[in-house]
Amino acid sequence: MAKFFKKKSTRYAIPFLTLVIGGSFGLKEFAQIRYTFSKKEAFKPEEMKKLGVKKEVKSTGEVTLESEYEKIKAIDVDHWENKRGPRPWEADSLQKI
Repeated sequence: MAKFFKKKSTRYAIPFLTLVIGGSFGLKEFAQIRYTFSKKEAFKPEEMKKLGVKKEVKSTGEVTLESEYEKIKAIDVDHWENKRGPRPWEADSLQKI
């Protein structure tokens, strides 16, 4: 029996196969948890009112391609200035300004 466990194929194959087969079962369980808890439904407005949550209702106008184009056309895209964001190593220099 000692010769069996000293073989290279046994020393490397058994842990590898255990990891691969055990990992597939473990992954299955984690995936099942994900799908079990992702099927939660959102609150309905009646339930939210019972809980005391006030929700503002936005007036939704009709959004068309033409109306969005008019908004974008009003923006000046030809004259702009490139503003660089702060780098992590420049944090101290921003406090001095």
